[in-house]
Amino acid sequence: MAQPSLVLVLNAGSSTLKYQVLHPDSGESLLRGVVERIGEDDDVPDHGAALGVMQAALEERGIGADDLLVVGHRVVHGGPRLSQPTVIDDLTLAEIEIQARLAPLHNPPAAAGIHSARHHFADVPQVAVFDTGFFADLPAAAATYAIDAALAGREGIRRYGFHGISHEYVASAVAEFLDRPIGDLDQIVLHLGNGASASAIRGGRPVETSMGLTPLEGLVMGTRAGDLDPGVLLHLLRHGNLDVDALEDLLHHRSGLKGLAGHGDFRDLHRAIDDGDDAALAALRVYCHRLRKYVGAYLAVLGGADVITFTAGVGEHDDRVRADALAGLERLGIVLDPERNHATTRGARRISADDSPITVLVIPTNEELSIARQAAALLTTP
Repeated sequence: MAQPSLVLVLNAGSSTLKYQVLHPDSGESLLRGVVERIGEDDDVPDHGAALGVMQAALEERGIGADDLLVVGHRVVHGGPRLSQPTVIDDLTLAEIEIQARLAPLHNPPAAAGIHSARHHFADVPQVAVFDTGFFADLPAAAATYAIDAALAGREGIRRYGFHGISHEYVASAVAEFLDRPIGDLDQIVLHLGNGASASAIRGGRPVETSMGLTPLEGLVMGTRAGDLDPGVLLHLLRHGNLDVDALEDLLHHRSGLKGLAGHGDFRDLHRAIDDGDDAALAALRVYCHRLRKYVGAYLAVLGGADVITFTAGVGEHDDRVRADALAGLERLGIVLDPERNHATTRGARRISADDSPITVLVIPTNEELSIARQAAALLTTP
């Protein structure tokens, strides 16, 4: 019998289950899909039922549990104790559930997905890969919030950072694309999707990132405000008739581009701008201003950079955002080539001018492949 060689990667959200089956060595994807409306559809009442739908899709393609080397789970928050890829046992799962206090919207569905996967694939090892893991060893000066130290220590309050799976994958892909050792590169990576984050990476290791204790901090996002004076929240608690639950809804679902212009998706935002919507144009300017500010800050943190990279849905496909975010930064060594930036080419590519001191790239991210490789490596490395 052939040895199992495939990895099933699961990303469980509150109402969705994304899955993909990959060969970790070649990167070939055999099957991918998503189960939606979990808990909203009588046919998919919970994550267990969603796993059943997924398992039927695998069986239809002739993929069974015997073909799986490991099931890899994306877990958003590992907290202070979980940072490396980890084989899931009862204690690990309990810790993931405990860290739901830091990621109440993300860790509970991940834990539900793990519970169900352990039932459906009882004989297949399960591995958790943490979105916070890449940033676990941030320098203390970057990770520390300037609040009461004893309180912060007791409550586990620090900058954890998120999208780490993507930032780590892209940083390595940049080095491969440029055919340079990753240890020689100072990088700024801009992961721009519905959620958005930036990182400064020196020699392959992060030294700063925009998201913090939670994914709410940093860049403007589709529905999240990013950086916000905490006094705004105190003001709304005292004078705006908003309680904690209403504030949480505001920060996660009614802020960012959607809060400013009513559109959280850039395709809708651009259409509105083209139709003369002033609020949409103002929202885009706020978004790009924040991006430009972070690029400048990270150039200062790194003392200059070799390469700036755009990735994720918006970063890979929206040339208008890339151009606006880097406009006027020629004196800092950033010169885009308009034709390269506007080209509809897919895949890894250079969009900076030949004489730009800092190289600007677009590199597609692949979080699923990164999870697959990290999970497989954990099981196969002696």
